Parts: sequence; structure tokens; C-alpha cells
Amino acid sequence: MLDLRLPSGLFFAITGVLLMVYGVTDTSRAPMTDANVNLYAGCVMTAFGAVLLLLAFRSKKA
Repeated sequence: MLDLRLPSGLFFAITGVLLMVYGVTDTSRAPMTDANVNLYAGCVMTAFGAVLLLLAFRSKKA
């Protein structure tokens, strides 16, 4: 059966890193908040992608 953790993990990790870079380099903020939404969302997406990649590589060893 096809394991979707690897492509999904790569997608979330790459997208999260791009969002983090954009959040660090861009000074604009969301209209209703002072929070850097791109940076926070990028951190969460990168962490989720890392967990998926960890689970995918861990399952290949077993």
C-alpha cells in the first residue's frame, strides 16, 4: 500500500520553511493583529512535516 507520509511530510516541510523565510523577511502583518502569522504558521507546518517524515523513515526501518 502507498505510504503518504513521505510526500505529505515533504510538502508540509518545504511549505513551512518557505513561510518561515517569508515571515522573517517581510515586515507586513495581518490586518487585525500584530502577530507574524506567516512565521507562526510556517513553524507549525515545518514541525508537522518533520513528524510525518520521522514516522515515514521510522516505518521503513521496521
